[in-house]
Amino acid sequence: MQTAERVSHTDLSDNYVFQRSQLAYYHAQKLVNGTVLEIGSGQGYGISIIAPKSQRYIAIDKFPSPFLQPENAPKIEFIQTNVPPLDQIETGSIDFVVSFQVIEHIVKDQKLIAEVHRVLKPGGQYIVSTPNIKTSLTRNPWHIREYTAEQFKTLLSKNFGQIEALGVFGNEKIMAYYRENKKNVEKITRFDILNMQYWLPRQILQIPYDILNRRNRRKLLNQNQSLVQDICMDDYFMAPVNDECFDLFYIATKK
Repeated sequence: MQTAERVSHTDLSDNYVFQRSQLAYYHAQKLVNGTVLEIGSGQGYGISIIAPKSQRYIAIDKFPSPFLQPENAPKIEFIQTNVPPLDQIETGSIDFVVSFQVIEHIVKDQKLIAEVHRVLKPGGQYIVSTPNIKTSLTRNPWHIREYTAEQFKTLLSKNFGQIEALGVFGNEKIMAYYRENKKNVEKITRFDILNMQYWLPRQILQIPYDILNRRNRRKLLNQNQSLVQDICMDDYFMAPVNDECFDLFYIATKK
């Protein structure tokens, strides 16, 4: 299912988001080993980054991916299912769970976190990212909800006692894109004088949002191709979380 929520390295208009997505995988790559479970593997582009660091790699997603077919990834165990629960994963069998830009799509977010805690070994880690609502430019109707830094820490704390709270930030090149993006979004949302985006059922808004989101990314590319294509992963960085970050990136350890 190809929406603007699933970014691609083959579409240059996605580059701003794709490079940010890659940073999460490369940061996790430094941490993982043993048995790794990825919840929400999506297009599968992060697997080649993390899987070589693991002894066993299990990927879960609700949709199949060409990358995850046996002929393309013979060492990857792929489970096509909705989550939660994680019924096909044994209790205490996983060293690391990675899940990037997924939990905001999950209705029962607390149940998912409880299931992650269940399948982790003692000392295992849940490496998770999600958008920071403080820097979101508009409501995303594909998301059930988004979190502040404190809300997300509180949610994780119900199951995990040790949490490292980081954020994904951008340099001036990233901020230049963000400002241009914000201008374009404001030109669209100025017509929403009744703030319908915040009270209409999100299912009604999903397709219009996706069309406008995709159109806006391509408009930004056409307006300033060099700005978009020159963005690379190193233009993003991790630092202690605050309200200015783009994504929340937390590492929760099971005691």
